[in-house]
Amino acid sequence: MKTFTTTYTSPLGPIVIESDGQAITSLRFSNEQACDTSTAQEKAGEEAATALPIIAETIQWLDNYFAGKRPCNVPRLNPQGTAFQKRVWQALLTIPYGKTLSYGEIAQMVECRSAQAVGQAVGANHIALIIPCHRVIAAHGKIGGYEYGIEIKKRLLELEQL
Repeated sequence: MKTFTTTYTSPLGPIVIESDGQAITSLRFSNEQACDTSTAQEKAGEEAATALPIIAETIQWLDNYFAGKRPCNVPRLNPQGTAFQKRVWQALLTIPYGKTLSYGEIAQMVECRSAQAVGQAVGANHIALIIPCHRVIAAHGKIGGYEYGIEIKKRLLELEQL
């Protein structure tokens, strides 16, 4: 299966978007510094990727999100994971913009006794922002971990409070 990749420049750093051509398969903050060392062939590949409707729709979604607007139309997603992970990710999609839920609350939603198991599934999410794992917090309101760092999670939650 062919993967189409492009990089979106967000206020919080570069975000790598991947698609199978029909749906988003990955959206993640890049740990690499945003520097342009791409070859001409890589640049042409990114330009081709941004021409795909699903990539263009995702870029529009991200533009709206970072402009402080509540994105409404979620792009088509194709997350890869276990049946349990997919149940947890589906529950994350129900968390309203600007709201948070605890790992325990998500566990209740997916009928799981273990908030820790839910935490592992949340951490395995490869479609950040759109599947809003940043909206899940620890018990008693503590921010908790985030694959891309606590500072980015705090800034995302602050952005949604506008």
